Amino acid sequence: MSTLTIFSSVPAQADSPEQPAPGSRTVPTVLGGDLEVPLKDGRTVHYANLDYAASAPCLEPVSAAVNAALPAYSSVHRGAGYASQLTTARYEQARHSVRAFAGARSDDAVIFTRNTTDATNLLAGCLPAGTTAVVFDSEHHASLLPWDDVVRLAPPAFPGEAVRAADSALAGIAGPKLLVVTAASNVTGELWPIAALAHIAHRHGARILVDAAQLVPHRQLNVAALDLDYVAFSGHKLYAPFGAGVLIGRRDWLAAGEPYLKGGGAVKAVGADGIEWHEDPEPRHEAGTPNVLGAIALAAACDALAATGWAPLVIEEERLIARLRDGLATVDAVHELSLWGPDHPRVGIVSFVVDGYSAREVAEALSNEYGIGVRDGKFCAHPFVSHLLGAVADGGCEDGRVAAVRASIGIGTTDEHVDRLVEALRELVSR
Repeated sequence: MSTLTIFSSVPAQADSPEQPAPGSRTVPTVLGGDLEVPLKDGRTVHYANLDYAASAPCLEPVSAAVNAALPAYSSVHRGAGYASQLTTARYEQARHSVRAFAGARSDDAVIFTRNTTDATNLLAGCLPAGTTAVVFDSEHHASLLPWDDVVRLAPPAFPGEAVRAADSALAGIAGPKLLVVTAASNVTGELWPIAALAHIAHRHGARILVDAAQLVPHRQLNVAALDLDYVAFSGHKLYAPFGAGVLIGRRDWLAAGEPYLKGGGAVKAVGADGIEWHEDPEPRHEAGTPNVLGAIALAAACDALAATGWAPLVIEEERLIARLRDGLATVDAVHELSLWGPDHPRVGIVSFVVDGYSAREVAEALSNEYGIGVRDGKFCAHPFVSHLLGAVADGGCEDGRVAAVRASIGIGTTDEHVDRLVEALRELVSR
């Protein structure tokens, strides 16, 4: 098995006879591709959005799905009126679309949340008493912080060390345990060996939660094939507007856990003698009126990417990220951050530092002088960025002493965007 296959998210799946061949599929268009932004010299230029890892722009099919729902939307599940019934059907269809997109098992719960952080905290509240979480310090704060009892592991020097460290940590824990790991780093884009880590977790009677927020915009996910217990991801990184995410996974912990929100919809009955909560995880943890339009948008993004097929998306992304990394390598003062070396498989994310400039100075210059949007800071992964930079940070996300610049690509990224960034950095360091 090749290295790329080992670290990609799923086994390849053949197209059905009814689907068009990959080469004939049309990649959906993102909104905002014609956005003009002002420069400090008074000119305007087309925006070069290289900040997809923070929030990806909305796909046109997503916008169309939301617009189609707007004239007749209403609260779901408890209304007899036509608008309520129609919206309920769309909301539940969204659940099916997200389940299919993730390759989840037929009996997995699919709970709509606000985002990946919300989904992770929901699961944290449902862990059986005495559960210990095992998490690497290379994780996003959403995976690093929610746990009451936690064993934190140092960033591994290579993928095999990640597996061995998880193996050793889980072997030393009694009682329920949960391994928490990213599928693709939000700092470096590097793909983690989640299949091997799931195998190790299950060998020790543990479960695994995978943060797939940075994976699903770039690679196909198959929860069942990878034997993952739980996955979480966000709509706003998956070409949908803000406000919707999802937790997918095994029902038993979720059905037994305390309702995430206590209120209407989470209950079967409320009386003088007490409360009877729903046993089904979806209503149990979706109290109140849910974000219907967010769920519809998330599902529409899932459907659009599935209809496109992953082959053309991955091929174009790998071409562009290679062009970007090759270009950055020609600028002597630019240093790319990596945990496992330049040849390790990754999604379309590159973080770097520039000699002589703070990360904020670089990001501001790129925006103000060249119309390029990137991210700067520690990317809500303070321990990891500090590790990569070989320093101990004690400041916040805007602390310029220990911070990096992150460029990230996706649907809508062009050669011109990539080349503009490289040439802008070349000009900055030549001053």
